[in-house]
Amino acid sequence: MSLRERLFIPALLFVGAVNAIISSLGAPLLPQIARDLDASISSTQWALTSTIVVAAIASPLVGRMGDGRHRRTVIAVCLSAVVIGCAVAALATSLGPLIFGRALQGLGMAIMPLTMAAARDHLPADKARSVIAGLSVVGAAGVGLGYPLTGLVADHGGVAAAYWLGTGISVVSLTLAVWVVSPPNEARDDSDLDILGALVVAVGLVLVLIPLDKAVDWGWGSPAVIGMLAVGVVCMVLWTFHELRTSHPLVDLRLLKHRAVLTANIAGLLLGLTMYILMVVIAQFVQLDTFGLGETIFVAGLTLVPMSIFSFLMTLALPRLQSRFSTRSVMPFGALAVALGALLFGLTATALWQVLVCMALVGVGMGTTFAALPGLIVRAVPAEETGSAMGFYQVSRFIGFALGSGLAVTFLRGFGDDGVPTLDSYRSTALVIVGLGIVTALVTWLLPARPKAAPPEPDVERFQVEDGMLASAGLEDAAPADAAGITR
Repeated sequence: MSLRERLFIPALLFVGAVNAIISSLGAPLLPQIARDLDASISSTQWALTSTIVVAAIASPLVGRMGDGRHRRTVIAVCLSAVVIGCAVAALATSLGPLIFGRALQGLGMAIMPLTMAAARDHLPADKARSVIAGLSVVGAAGVGLGYPLTGLVADHGGVAAAYWLGTGISVVSLTLAVWVVSPPNEARDDSDLDILGALVVAVGLVLVLIPLDKAVDWGWGSPAVIGMLAVGVVCMVLWTFHELRTSHPLVDLRLLKHRAVLTANIAGLLLGLTMYILMVVIAQFVQLDTFGLGETIFVAGLTLVPMSIFSFLMTLALPRLQSRFSTRSVMPFGALAVALGALLFGLTATALWQVLVCMALVGVGMGTTFAALPGLIVRAVPAEETGSAMGFYQVSRFIGFALGSGLAVTFLRGFGDDGVPTLDSYRSTALVIVGLGIVTALVTWLLPARPKAAPPEPDVERFQVEDGMLASAGLEDAAPADAAGITR
């Protein structure tokens, strides 16, 4: 076996870990970025939001371009953009270049399914399954490790040092990926790309997010806010018509005819919205010297670790929960756990341990519900629609992330005194999250149709969920139906 073959699996796992760490160069760093660049926290928030918007739009496009003979090129381009984005953010002396650099980093969040697809195409079936599972673990662990790691670097070397760390490990990741990843053994035809749909939805999202960010300063009734919101909504309506008419849509909105797909997309958007509001609120509150906890960036990152740990643990525990309770029962439980965590923060948050318990509860809820939703989808749609359905779900989650990132500061300022956040505004925002958790619980309980048949055997279900994971960025026909001896 050649050195390249021996390093294939470690290289894929390293790429996955690096992308997870790069994604953590956001929420905990924002207060320090605002101080360093003398910018408002609402404007600085775009250093997080821009990354997620790019990831939301790029994921299905990157998935389709990379599920064929151009896979290595697509991965190389995306990772090169991450390297450039980290370097630009490290060198930035004003907010604009930093936001641009962070936007480029969003392309890294879009390639994880391509690493899974590479494992599927170049490894035996049993080995591929274990590597795909390992990539999922590395993704969760990498985010959990990334928050305190980048916080520790930022505390001792400044925010620029954290981005230089990202630059260095991204260069190594790029080098390894270009070396070990090759085109699929059986190259698939490239699908037509819905570039127009991607552009329209991107413009619509930005035109909705900007007035939500600036409404406190400009006034909710100002012509600028109303005008931008109106144009943004029109863009989203036009995008909907376009997606329904084009033969290769960015996301196939026709799949909403399946109640399970509708449930998963609404729940995924609401949970994504909830998660990012909480992450931003917690990271800021922990670092506040006035009425917050006055801790360092490292500690702020550390408070987000329980969410990653418990989310991962609940993902592992989900099959056992589903064997005792139905998926329809498990999902509302997860949403209510998120609401309980937010309620704890809203009622207490006077000590660090309380924040850690809050984020652990959020992790329990996120892990349970996010892990259950792909299975809900793949059991409800025909096998040939799995890729489109999972791509739709992935985009919905990212849109939720982007909206949550933008709305977090809007809520804090809107509940504050003359646009200045107060302790009560943090508590009020937490209560909004409680409401979102309850709404998500109701959606996941009331909307899905009752199952008409028993769930599939464990091996079949595991294969289906794996297929869905591979398809999460738009990988159509992610795996052959009779893979690993399983016939669907």
